[in-house]
This record gives sequence, structure tokens and C-alpha cells, in this order.
Amino acid sequence: MPGRRERVRVVVADDHPLYRDGIVGAVKLRPDLELVAQAADGRDALAAIEALEPAVALLDFNLPSLTGVQVARALTEARATTRTLILSAYDESELVYDALRAGARGYVTKDADRDEICDAVARVARGHTAFSADFHDGLADQIRSRRVDDRPRLSPREREVLALIAEGRSGPQAARILFLSPATVKTHLANIYAKLEVSGSAAAVAKALREGVLQ
Repeated sequence: MPGRRERVRVVVADDHPLYRDGIVGAVKLRPDLELVAQAADGRDALAAIEALEPAVALLDFNLPSLTGVQVARALTEARATTRTLILSAYDESELVYDALRAGARGYVTKDADRDEICDAVARVARGHTAFSADFHDGLADQIRSRRVDDRPRLSPREREVLALIAEGRSGPQAARILFLSPATVKTHLANIYAKLEVSGSAAAVAKALREGVLQ
């Protein structure tokens, strides 16, 4: 029919058969949604998504083999067109934040009714985000706190070592000042480079200053 909107193609993944059957049934009843696959496992879900390229993947947070968040991250890294919506029994705002960082477009709790879940799928398919109503305040708090918490975390000793390196001291000089062995300072530097994701002292100092690790 002219003007008829194309149905949203959906993959549903949940490892609880009864719950998955309920969601699958709800999707099938919606005239605007089309179920193209279902899975009980994260790897199977990812394979189905990659093969079928649905508009939306509705993923249980705690899928076996790959969690819903890990599947979302894999799709984001692959620049897949499928949008992901996490469905979870957990309502902690930090988990919602982690799902968003992985590329999910929404997060709905399992106590939502089937119409709410299907509405969230449709909303995500249109390019919007979808969250359970009580997440908004907690999510805002997480965003504010993570502005600081997302900085690389160095131990007090690692900060001391890096501060001396920033002053132009060598590793052996830092060892003498801190009464440590050169081998211990070398280990601290290796840990610093790993945490800052750099390969040398100059880059470590630059990144630490840029991100506020060293003030």
C-alpha cells in the first residue's frame, strides 16, 4: 500500500525461554515490528545480527558467552547499522551508563510491560533513545561523576614517580629520591604506560597533564 511504513526488523536475545517467548510473542503481535531471529546466547545473537542486519537488537544484559553489552560494543566497533536496546533485571544507573558507552541506544528493565518494551524498540529504530523512566536522574549523576572517574587511575606511588619524570628526572634518579630500587621504578613506569595507554615517558606526562591525572 502506498505510504505504508516498513516494519522494523528485530532480533530478540534472552537466555530465559519463557521470558524470551513472551517478548517474541509481543513483537509478533505488533504490526510495526517484524521478528527476524531469536537467540539464547550472546555469540548466536551476534552472528544473527551480522547475518540479518536488523534495525534493532533487543538484548538481555546477562546473555551467556557474550553479554548484551559486549554484543553492543562489538556492533559499535564494527560500525554496524543495527541499533541495540538492553533489557535487564538490573536497574543500577552505572550499568546503564556502561551500556551507553558500549553503544546501546536504550536500556529498559524487565519489569516493564510488553507494550513499553515494544514501544522502546520502535523508538530506538527511529533514531531516538529509550530508557525506563526512573533512570534519568541516576544517569545524570553518573555522567557528572564519570567526568572525573573516567580519568586513568594511578596509585599514589605511580603519581609520585610520574611527577618526578615530569620534572625531568630519569628513572634511576626517581628511584634514589623515592628510596626505591631502579627495578621497582621501572615496574611502576610500565604500569603507568599501560594505564595511560602510551609507550613512553613524554607521552605519559603529556596525557597525564591533559587529563588532569597530574595537576
